[in-house]
Amino acid sequence: MRKPCCDKEGMNKGSWSPQEDQELMDYIKKHGEGHWRNIPKATGLLRCGKSCRLRWVNYLRPDLKRGNFAEDEEDLIIRLHALLGNRWSLIAGRLPGRTDNEVKNYWNSHLSKKLASVGIDPKHHRLSHHLARNLINSIATGETSSALEHHQPFPLDHDQIKSSSASDHYQASDAGDGINDDDDSSSLLPDLNVDMASDSSLPSGTATEDKMSLL
Repeated sequence: MRKPCCDKEGMNKGSWSPQEDQELMDYIKKHGEGHWRNIPKATGLLRCGKSCRLRWVNYLRPDLKRGNFAEDEEDLIIRLHALLGNRWSLIAGRLPGRTDNEVKNYWNSHLSKKLASVGIDPKHHRLSHHLARNLINSIATGETSSALEHHQPFPLDHDQIKSSSASDHYQASDAGDGINDDDDSSSLLPDLNVDMASDSSLPSGTATEDKMSLL
């Protein structure tokens, strides 16, 4: 059993004050990120190391992006979720300025419902049984195009799909649940091509491939 990062007694558990934020920012500016367990003792903050890390990662980092998700961010989240499932730290690592908690909350509150509303299972990224049956019937009656146009949530332009590949390496976010409190280094992840038109790691039953195969 891993030793707790700090003694919980006497620690503040409420909202962070502006003074606490400034002390944490000053320390990280001088010493850099990491060694979260040492920060309370070094700064005199009555916060545990985990609280310091989450405060920095989710609120104080200078590169954080605020505001609504752009359309290209939504598209990338959907594509990465089809490959990685609920591995939010990995997904957020491909979205500069976004945290894993922010991505997870946006998926649960918006994107999963968006897929479900057009007949796509957000867990497996496959057409629902009802929509698949309707498409089969449409093929039999020669009405495939109209059926696809009625249910299509995203543009299926081939050039657009091929141009949306992601770049070099995943870098896991250090925020969110399930991350070690004393892990002071980021993990480098293997190359992952997110080109949905050619990536052999994409499950063959994804909604995009199902639709494109019918065009």
